[in-house]
This record gives sequence, structure tokens and C-alpha cells, in this order.
Amino acid sequence: MRVRRALSHHPPSDRKGQPFVLRTLLIGLGRAGTGLHLPVLRRARTTHPQLFARQPVLGVDPARAPAAAATEGLHVVGSLRDARRSLDPDGTVVHLCTPPAVRGALLAEAARLGYRRFLVEKPIATDRTALRQVLDAVDEHGLHVRVVSPWLHSALTDRIADLTGGPAGVRAVTVTQHKSRFRRTLTNSGHTDAFQVEIPHALGVLLRLAGDAEVHSATCTDLRYGGDVVPHMGGARLTLRHASGLHSLVDCDLTSPVRRRRITVHTADGTRLVGHYPVAQDDDIAQLDVHGPDGHVRELLADDALSRCLTHAYRAFADDDSGHGRADDLRLHIRTAELLGDARHLALADPPRTRHQEAARHAG
Repeated sequence: MRVRRALSHHPPSDRKGQPFVLRTLLIGLGRAGTGLHLPVLRRARTTHPQLFARQPVLGVDPARAPAAAATEGLHVVGSLRDARRSLDPDGTVVHLCTPPAVRGALLAEAARLGYRRFLVEKPIATDRTALRQVLDAVDEHGLHVRVVSPWLHSALTDRIADLTGGPAGVRAVTVTQHKSRFRRTLTNSGHTDAFQVEIPHALGVLLRLAGDAEVHSATCTDLRYGGDVVPHMGGARLTLRHASGLHSLVDCDLTSPVRRRRITVHTADGTRLVGHYPVAQDDDIAQLDVHGPDGHVRELLADDALSRCLTHAYRAFADDDSGHGRADDLRLHIRTAELLGDARHLALADPPRTRHQEAARHAG
């Protein structure tokens, strides 16, 4: 699937010649909207006043009453139409932070109200049918859509890309994404399988580092706690076969007692790179261990990747005339969504297994 035409430009009017700043509308006020995006927006309004307007951030949550969703620093309204009365679409960025299943419909609804700039939480879609709905809205309304992709804007990813020099310099890649996610999974049904949680971060990076790929294998496991069972949410594992012939692996355990976001890259010259993405909001330092012929070197990298991602997006939104890479940026996320859909189809076609059963199957 591909973008069917060049994304239309809707340049902002700036009659007074002042720097063009953008207001924000958050759709979806759960963990992503209020726990991740909102704190970054608060900081950005101070550090980048030429991009982020000082007026209040408006929020809408289709799944919650306005009073229940109220958060300090956020003005919550009851509907998208209510928000439209306060916001000029030509000067607004819409952050779409709802669960994946409802994003296509909300994207189209907001587009019909005149909004054209969208920052969509990952993944952009979970299967090819949902992806087609999103792209239909993009084409019909000429939308400028960018996808939240902190790992693709990470200083650690940039450093690894510099050291490998492109797909020809990569021999193997493994990504480990482990964390304990019992409580959120048991109390929130926003995700239907483990492929939607952490793995989208990894897939974009794998495509950037190792080139295009197809799904070679995919499995997922159930989450179990006491007598509760949440199908397909215990973890997921997939391998990609890249066009260059190399295989990459992503292993995600959402029942792990240890939190880990690690990438291991074996390069063509025999170097082993072991990178650790930050695992908590209170520490934005990434680490990279370089094991080469001359020994081991550890690098520490300031890596507030979500802030870099949002700032990069707002710069592109504020200057549509220079957004020549926009279609290519979206195309990478389209390919990620296609691979996610293929992995889910392959994994969910088999009876669900516990992680113990899956480990035993591979060991056998």
C-alpha cells in the first residue's frame, strides 16, 4: 500500500509577518495524551515559543466525560465540535492519542471539521483494513499526517545509524522490549494484542537500519494473573527477513519483572553495538556499548526522544512549503503498519500460548 498522491499543502496565513505558532488539540486523554504528550507540550511552549502557542491546550476524549478527564494545564471540552468553536484549524495541530481501533473514524471526523495537521500515536493502524481507512481520509482531505515515533528521533538510533552506515553495514539486529504491564492490561482494553504496545517502536528502527522486510515468523502469548486471562497480551515475538537477506528479531515480554529497551546490532566489520533506550520519564540518558577490535567503549547520550519527535513535527507543520520529505516519512509508517498487520494475522491464526509454552516450543 502506498500514498496515492502527494500530500496537499495548506500553507498558514501570516499577514503580520510574525513567526507562525501552532495551537494543540489532544484527542484521547489517557496515558499517551495526558501522561506523555501533555508534559512535553508544557515544556515546548517555553523552549520553542516560535512553534508552540501559549494559549491553553484543548482536549477531547470520546471515551470520558469532560469532568472526569480534567487535568491541570489542560482545558477539556465535550466534543470535537466544541473544540472547533475555540480553535482555528489552519493554526492547530491535532494529536490523535486514542486506541488504534477508533483512529481512522476520528481522523476523518476531525478532517471534516477543517483540521489538516495531525500527529498520530503509533501504530498508525493495526491491520491493512484500518490502514486503508486512514489513507482514504489522508487522500480525500489532503492531510499532513505524522506519526509519533520517538525511537526514530532518538539520539541513540541516530548514533547507531551513523556507525553502521546503512543496511549494507548490518549483519543482524535483535531488539528486546520488556516491562511489567499487568495492571494497565487488566484495567484497560485499549489494546487487543501485544503487537500494538512496544513493537511499533522497534519496527520503524529495523526498517531504517536494515531496509525493507517481510514477516518471517510471529507469535504472541496470553497475560495471566490469578484467575484472570487476557488473550494475546502477555508478549509477542517476531522475526523479519530483510531484502538484504539478514534476519532481525523483536522480543517483547509484557510480564517481565525487569524493564528493558535494548537493541543489539552486529555490523559488517565485526563490531557489536548494544544500545539501551531510556526506560523511564525521569531519566532521558541512553547508553551505547561499542564492542570493536580495539576493545569496549561506552557512550552516554542525552535522549529526550519524544520532545525531539514533537518539535520536529511542529517545525514541519509550521512550514508546509518545505515538507518535501513528508510523504516518505508517512510511507515508512505505512510499511510498519503493514508488517504489524501481517504479524498479527500470522500469530493470531495459531492458538494462544503462555510465554512458558512458547519458550518450551522453541527449546524443543
